[in-house]
Amino acid sequence: MVYKNNPLVALMPKMERFGGKNLPIPIIYGNPSGRSANFANAQSNKNPSQITDFVLTRDHDYGLASIDNETLLASQGDSEAFIEAATTEINGTMQAVTRSLAKAAYRSGTGTIGRVGNSTFATTALTLVDPTDVVNFEVNMVLVVSPDEVAANQRAGTVTISAVDRRAGTLTTSANLVAGISAIAQNDYIAVQGDLAEGLVKGLDAWLPATVTSTAFFGVDRTADASRLAGQYEDLSALPIEEALVEGQSQIEQEGGNPDYCFMDFKNVANLKKALGAKVTYQQVDAKTSEAKVGFRGILVDGNSAPMVVLGDQNAPHNNMYQLTMESGAEDIWKLYSLGMAPMILDSDGLKMLRESSEDGVELRVGYYAQIGCRAPGWSGKFKIN
Repeated sequence: MVYKNNPLVALMPKMERFGGKNLPIPIIYGNPSGRSANFANAQSNKNPSQITDFVLTRDHDYGLASIDNETLLASQGDSEAFIEAATTEINGTMQAVTRSLAKAAYRSGTGTIGRVGNSTFATTALTLVDPTDVVNFEVNMVLVVSPDEVAANQRAGTVTISAVDRRAGTLTTSANLVAGISAIAQNDYIAVQGDLAEGLVKGLDAWLPATVTSTAFFGVDRTADASRLAGQYEDLSALPIEEALVEGQSQIEQEGGNPDYCFMDFKNVANLKKALGAKVTYQQVDAKTSEAKVGFRGILVDGNSAPMVVLGDQNAPHNNMYQLTMESGAEDIWKLYSLGMAPMILDSDGLKMLRESSEDGVELRVGYYAQIGCRAPGWSGKFKIN
């Protein structure tokens, strides 16, 4: 359930023993500088390799659900009915947390999942700047907004989604937008309540930013070598998608990487298929998991050293493609580090369900404690295509 329909999360290698307070990820981003055709110059300019550590810390995410006792008791005489009553809520909660992780794996870690497109707010119709972001929203989600992606600047108030029109890419809220959030404004960033304040795992947009600043990222000032410490980025939206794909691939190869996967949304995958026409070639790839076999069918693209598979992902933002060197030889370059499985039922006390103190029912808790890490950001890239 966790890996199905979520290729980035499924294909990213896992390490489920992220204990301790933090986890250093060492990276060498510069060779020793003691080299010259002149011996004295080589000796006087001698400096060691440039080595730093991304010191990862865990982020967390939770999903809770209730099952009323009457439903459970009424179905106890029928094992199939009992299992159905329990698993419906268990599976739904697991799927909600899974989608949250799968979306966060692409984004900056702030928890934002869209932007406000409205110009007027005395309405219950919430439009999105990018209508394709509608896939990130569900009925009954409680939303907050902010003029930027800084938690301290979050605007006061919330709105609750009462309906989602996925074809139109619009949301309906249970009350007028301005009644819920009086200062809401066009282009505000949208997040589920609690996500902006706490933050989620730092995904590809965080590791491969469009703009690199001196602000420390897991303790590292990436301006020392932006290409090697923050990956490749370029606006390739002026190119046809098949040309943008090859251009991005060549940039990563120039830096020593061999991207084995490219992730983009399904609409852009469809555009690529149309552009390639009869020349399209497909490749089946399988997730490395002992629990279940999960596979994906992608488009095969030749590279200078190795082929790359292009995969559609419902969680990928519409405007970018992400080319990743996921593995190099026997070494995992990208990895999802977690304390236990991500996600999992939170039952460290041995109880998968807890009696609710104020309701006639039991509570199920699902969550994870995890972070995404990369040992060679320069071997991957994010490229704007829309």
